Order: sequence, then structure tokens, then C-alpha cells
Amino acid sequence: MWSNTFRYFIKHRWIVLSCAVLFLYLLPYYALGGDTHIRVHDNLDSNIVWYKMLAESGQIFAGPDATLPNVINGLPRSALPSALDGVLWLHVWFGPMSAYIISQTIMRIGAFFGMYLLLSRFVIPENKRKWITAGVSLSFAMLPFWPSGVLTVAGLPLAFYLFLTIRKKGKQTPRYIWLALAVIPFFSNFILTFIFFLGIMGALWLVEWIRKKQFNAPFFIAIAGMTMLYVVKNYLLIYTMFIDSSFTSHREENDLGHKDISETIELFEKNFLYGHTHDEAIQTPYVILVIIAALFIAMLRGGYPTRLVLMFSSIPVLSLWYAFWYWEGLRLLKDNMGLFNSFNFARIHFFDPMLWYLCFALALVIIARQVKGSQLIAAVLIVMQCWNVYQLKEETKYGEFNTPTFNEFYSTELFDQIQAYIGEDPSEYRVVSVAMHPTIPQYNGFYTLDTYNNTYPLEYKHKFREVIAPELEKSPKLKNYYDTWGGRAYVYSSELGKKYMFKKSSDKTIEELLINTQALKGLGGEYVLAGLPIENYEEIGLSLEKSFETEDSPWRIYLYSVK
Repeated sequence: MWSNTFRYFIKHRWIVLSCAVLFLYLLPYYALGGDTHIRVHDNLDSNIVWYKMLAESGQIFAGPDATLPNVINGLPRSALPSALDGVLWLHVWFGPMSAYIISQTIMRIGAFFGMYLLLSRFVIPENKRKWITAGVSLSFAMLPFWPSGVLTVAGLPLAFYLFLTIRKKGKQTPRYIWLALAVIPFFSNFILTFIFFLGIMGALWLVEWIRKKQFNAPFFIAIAGMTMLYVVKNYLLIYTMFIDSSFTSHREENDLGHKDISETIELFEKNFLYGHTHDEAIQTPYVILVIIAALFIAMLRGGYPTRLVLMFSSIPVLSLWYAFWYWEGLRLLKDNMGLFNSFNFARIHFFDPMLWYLCFALALVIIARQVKGSQLIAAVLIVMQCWNVYQLKEETKYGEFNTPTFNEFYSTELFDQIQAYIGEDPSEYRVVSVAMHPTIPQYNGFYTLDTYNNTYPLEYKHKFREVIAPELEKSPKLKNYYDTWGGRAYVYSSELGKKYMFKKSSDKTIEELLINTQALKGLGGEYVLAGLPIENYEEIGLSLEKSFETEDSPWRIYLYSVK
């Protein structure tokens, strides 16, 4: 038995070694739990709280007309994930932090094995140096993916592997391939990436049908089947978009894309070199330099690496498309066709990380073949890139920036004290936050009038604007931010801009906050939770009740009541 185990280990040593590194990568989550430093943007400030609220609401299976009363006096059920969302059930069964850890584990394992299988079976099947395949897959699996996306970006290589396998094997496709295909939709986002993925697969199937005059039934079933799974999973979204005419989303007023040509080119350069915050590939400097070097070497030796050229050329095309989506010249199209205004077609740039690492693998194979002593060079390059992305694991990255841990961010003990001081059931009053993300009170059971959501009623956006209108007039930048997007219905301060986290060690104050407290009162607002002291609170009709802080919390919260 031991000899068989040893032989298995030797045969798959690079996979085993990569999994050991992934174990170390994930270890801080399991060791620290709620004391782990994790990303705030589009994570702690939003998705985690959305899942928690829904998991505790008792309305998981409620219809699209139902509302959650603890947000904006009734957040539509359709604004939150559907009952078929896999991450939602992780929150139901395990709680927020444990669900987050499990999601991270699914993401990293799916990313590694998806990229490994795609490379070894379809992209570089002729490569005998499995350490290249494993090393590139490992570096891809450790990228700082958007945490709440799970397999949205990280799972794209796996999806390509599954579909290409079905396309190739047809009726001989193993059952586990179909099972994996059926699982992906429940841990990924259709709107962000898989609508484009299925479009590409559909186009490939159609072209082959026309050219070869052969109807590849299994491939078609895979495309149609995954599409139907996404449609069923997103039944709430489908209902509000195509059936419920009474709901008008705040996204109808989206007015994004006013960059001039120089700003557009600058955005192209930024995306090509550094990526988007939700799909960073960490391609600068090593990956880009390796790809360029491989192209130069191949052509110098008289070759033409067609696959590498095609894949690499697609990346600047996607970056250019992403940048020009925000060019002012496209406003004519967006202003006259609602679909182009409310749906972001530039999101196909989420394919960038996969493409960068497919190119990285192809480039390393070229270097390892055509340069003397190059295997050592290729190995060093892989180690350098792996170290480059390993250092960006959340505990290291956000710990260095001194951002709050999971437990510190939500500071449940601190907000329990505030609730105890108020002395009423949270459902009996409404609060707003200043100099603080409103999802922090939401996480702690407060009923908030401010929020951050992907969609909510346009009518409420207008009502809430009356509260913050005086402050928006002081800042054209914030006014444009709210009026042209409005996803963050926050009580803004022109003095703070888009900064929403201030620790108790800060000596900053808000000298002049101008809000319409009568409009706030009209929405039911009775308290303001401020992360900084408001100097002119009496002038705007507020009364300072008390400040709260605890030893373990980074915040000091000032509680104001609305007169």
C-alpha cells in the first residue's frame, strides 16, 4: 500500500505540492476565523450583509413582491440573491464568516483544478513539463479574485474545460463532467461573466453546425442546460425585468460614460496593465514581460506561435472595449436604447485573468523549449509570480493596510450597547449613518434608511435624495456620483468625499453637515449614527445622545437623535 501511495505521490507531485501551497494560502481563514482581515469594498460593505439579512429574514422563498422591512422601509426581495443561490445556503447553514471561508476554499480549488485541466487537456496537451502547468494554475488560483464572486471569474477555466470536453467526447462524456457543469451556476454570477461565456459557447456550436453540417447534441444540451439553470436560479431577476411592470429600478437613471478620448485611453492603459478591482490578474511586471519575451524568441527562431498571438491580442481588445464603453461618444447609443444604459456589456473584461494565465503558460512552454538552460529560468519565473500573488492573500494585504478584521468591522458588542441604550426594538425606529457604511448597522439588526444595493426602487432614490440634497449641492462630484449611479444611497459629507471608515483614533470632525432633517423624519428617521462628531448638529435639528466605544472595536460611534 505504501509503495502505491509513494508512486501516486511521485506521479502527481506537482499537484500535491500546489495543493500544499493552497493550504497555506487558506490557512489564515481557518486559524483566525472572524479575526481575519478581509476586503471591505464590495464585500464587507455589501454582499456579506445581504446574505446575512436574507438568511435571517424568513423570506428566502418569498415572492418578488415581498419586501425586507429593515432596509429603506422595504427593500424588494428581488434585490437580493434568489433562494437557489449556493452561497446563501452556506450562510444559512454555517453563518457569515464560516460561509465566507468555505466560499474562498471552493473558489481556490475550482480555480486551480479548472486551469490545470484546461491547460493539460486543451491548451498545452503536448507539454510534458507538468510543473509548468501546475505552477501557472497555482498562481492563477491565488489571484485576488472578487471574494463574493466565488466561481464567477475563478471558475471560467473550469467551465471552458467542461464544455470543451463535452464538445469533444459527445455521448461518451463522463457523468462527473455533467455534475460539475450543473453545480457552477449556483456559485457564480450569470450577469457578470457567464452570459458572455454561454454566448461564446453558443456561437462556437452554431459555427460548427453550419460548417460541418453536424448537430452536436451533447454540446447543445450543455449550453441550453446551463442557460436554463441560470434562468431558474435568477427567477427573481427575470420576473422584475420582463414581467413586473410596477417595479422601476434606480438603475434606469444610470448615466455612466462621459469620458473624453484622453480619459478613455488612460482607462484602457490602466485596465491592460493592472486590471479592474474585480478581476486583477497581477500581470505586471512578470507575466507581461514573459509573454513578450516568448513572442520575441519564437519569431527570432523563425516560428509563429499562433495560439499565443491570438490569445494575447484578445486582451488589449477587451481592455479597449472596456475603456470605450465609458467614452462619451457612446452616450447616443445608451440614451436611445435602455438595454445599453442598464446592462454593462463591458463586463466581458472579466475574462482577462484567465486569458493572461493561458498566455503565461504558452509563453513559458516556448521559453522552456527554445532557450538553453531555460527550464531553470521558467521555474524561477513561476516561483516569482506565485510569490507575487501569494503576498496578496487577504490577511497579508489588508493586515498591512491596517483595515479592520471581520469582527472589528461589524463590532457587534458596540452596536449591542447602542441598541440597549435606545431601549426599543430596532423595528420601531429607523437610522442613517454618517462617516460609516450603513451595512454595519444593518449587520447588527438596525433598520436603516440608507443602503448599498445593486438595485432598489427609483422612487426611493428620489425620496432619499431630498435628505442629502443640501450636502450634494456642496460637492458636484458627489452629486454626479449619486445622480448618475446611486447604488450607494448614503448620507454623504462633502468634507469626507467617498470615505466611509474612520477609526476612533482619528481626530477628524465633520464641521458642517447639511441634511434635510425634516425629509429624514418624513421617512421615519429618528437616529443618526456617526463615525465622526458632527460640529453643527444642533443647527440641523439633531441632538447628541451619547458616544459609544469598546476596547475591541476600532470605531467610536456618536448617536444623534432627530429633534
